Amino acid sequence: MPALAVDATAPVAAHAFGACDAAPLLLGPADVAKPETGAWSADLSSALYNVDGWGAPYFFVNDDGDIAVRPHGAATLPGQEIDLAKVVARAAGGLGLPLPLLVRFPDVLRHRVESLNAAFSYAVTSTGYGGRYQGVYPVKCNQDRYVVEDIVDFGAPFGFGLEAGSKPELLLTMSCLAARGSPDALLICNGYKDLEYISLALVARTMGLNTVVVLEQEDELDIVVEASRRLNIRPVVGMRAKLRTKHAGHFGATSGEKGKFGLNAAEILSVVAKLKALGMLDCLQLLHFHIGSQIPTTALLADGVGEAAQIYCELARLGAAMRVIDVGGGLGIDYDGTHSAETDMSVAYSLEEYAAAVVAAVGRVCDRKGVQHPVICSESGRALVSHHSVLVFEAFSASAPASSIDSATAYLLDELTDDCRGDYRNVMAAAVRGDFDTCAVYADQLKRRCAEQFKEGVLGLEHLAAVDGLCEIVARGMGVAERPRTYNINLSVFTSIPDMWAIEQLFPIIPIQRLQERPAVDGILSDLTCDSDGKVDQFIGGRHSLPLHELPTHGTRGYYLGMFLGGAYQEALGGLHNLFGGPSVVRVSQSDGPHCFAVTRAAPGPSCADVLRAMHHEPEVMFEVLKQRTDDGAIAAALARAFGAMPYLSFDNESVEMASSGMSSDSEGSAAGAAEDDDDEWEFMRGLTV
Repeated sequence: MPALAVDATAPVAAHAFGACDAAPLLLGPADVAKPETGAWSADLSSALYNVDGWGAPYFFVNDDGDIAVRPHGAATLPGQEIDLAKVVARAAGGLGLPLPLLVRFPDVLRHRVESLNAAFSYAVTSTGYGGRYQGVYPVKCNQDRYVVEDIVDFGAPFGFGLEAGSKPELLLTMSCLAARGSPDALLICNGYKDLEYISLALVARTMGLNTVVVLEQEDELDIVVEASRRLNIRPVVGMRAKLRTKHAGHFGATSGEKGKFGLNAAEILSVVAKLKALGMLDCLQLLHFHIGSQIPTTALLADGVGEAAQIYCELARLGAAMRVIDVGGGLGIDYDGTHSAETDMSVAYSLEEYAAAVVAAVGRVCDRKGVQHPVICSESGRALVSHHSVLVFEAFSASAPASSIDSATAYLLDELTDDCRGDYRNVMAAAVRGDFDTCAVYADQLKRRCAEQFKEGVLGLEHLAAVDGLCEIVARGMGVAERPRTYNINLSVFTSIPDMWAIEQLFPIIPIQRLQERPAVDGILSDLTCDSDGKVDQFIGGRHSLPLHELPTHGTRGYYLGMFLGGAYQEALGGLHNLFGGPSVVRVSQSDGPHCFAVTRAAPGPSCADVLRAMHHEPEVMFEVLKQRTDDGAIAAALARAFGAMPYLSFDNESVEMASSGMSSDSEGSAAGAAEDDDDEWEFMRGLTV
């Protein structure tokens, strides 16, 4: 303990302490004059949140300080850009959809499908590759009906197909491809299989579907043979190879020799021998492999594809009628906008570079072996659907900023015990001298000593608060960064962003409006669940807090944030922790109307009754039981409304009048005013969805 000669019994001039703030008292780094920073702008916010890094070519900050969407990527014309804040104002204020809100942009999905096919088409043409590209969408990434149907529709000109990994996924892919798919589209059947699964896949071939049963395990071949004989349907078979190549990140855990799926070299040879003995070697036509999701570099990609192409050529040499090499998933997303291979949150290549690396690696090996170039298939689900949706949610309250000690509170410090008052005086003396190391030691000792005396009943709660306030001032005076404030959000992390909790996946989260204003607060996000893990305190760019604005001080609410690039996996993986269901959903397409967009589908999220039914409760019976406990019709009506409402917090009608918080970008400055132009449209939509 630093020795400072201070008389603990001497009176403390508490009133003098209260009259001066921390700035004149603690002459530390926090008191250095800061240069003028000038006016803030939307461009500065774009740079702060790295929107151009992770958002291009779809998301940007417009001149009004709102996040806007380019639905056709770089080909979007100025009059086609969609203001996300206006979309939310329409959905909440016009349609009355409760938040949180998932906004889907099918035009973005179309652009992703077309861009993927264009990248491979260019790679095939520019290298003189002798085969073609024909991809599939793995529906596990997002099984939503309209997402799957859109991909099949948009992919039909390219012969784009689907991949299933379970029996219900197989049923939905069969139905969708039969109804609207290209006759050439592949239907890849992955995952563990039983007789029923394989029988369904074989029956699909009799319906004109181009179904391929991919063997994940050697013993699945026996089931395929049995089902083929029972149904008298000759199968088309593929096999998944277990490569030596893998990457070291989290997403590489399913690849390499110890991966969960696939056949090793000996098992591949065994399958070939069995098929040859059965006179079915011509049925083996596809090789599948998967290096892992979020492949970080094209060097690793080319290494893995080259190894798989070598296996493909060996199978052709052994007599299999090989036609397709399926490179699996792995086409990554740049979640943090760094365009680097340093973390699982980014990749160091573009879509075009990915396609070029795959085509070159396959062509090079096949040319060396004298094997005809195969059809190249990929299962690039994450890259297709991640950008197409945005989750919007509200921050409805925040913890109070750190405050200074006023004169009344400061007098409480004079009532401390002698030993605590000695620590207090030593803190003050060290601060005046600028001895910040000593100041920190005494402040910590004071806080611990007072906490012990509070537990013993010597000090009251007011004394504890006064000491905490003093220590906060000391920390700020020494230049210690203020702790981030907690913004409470109307959302369940477990339901809507499960990967953030489960595997520490990071997604871009930023305010969707007021970006022409300087964000003056560092905050973390705390969700509605009764769980300490229900928070977001890690952000892209290595941040442990997020730059935010002060919440509106007026009576209306309206500070809205968006989570971007979450269109893959989050909806299917989300649970019902605390019985919070999914968000409301609105589907928005670019149009030539006054607001550049049209709502083509809208639906509120699951109600309290819906989530209760999911856990096998009976809301109708529950309502009757409760209704019998009251004779008040108004209470009964309120109970009925409670069962029909979404589980999330609900505010009065003023809460959706978002203009006063900067939510609306219309010249009238009112979300309600923005909706008046299309009253007929909103009434029609209400009739469809409510």
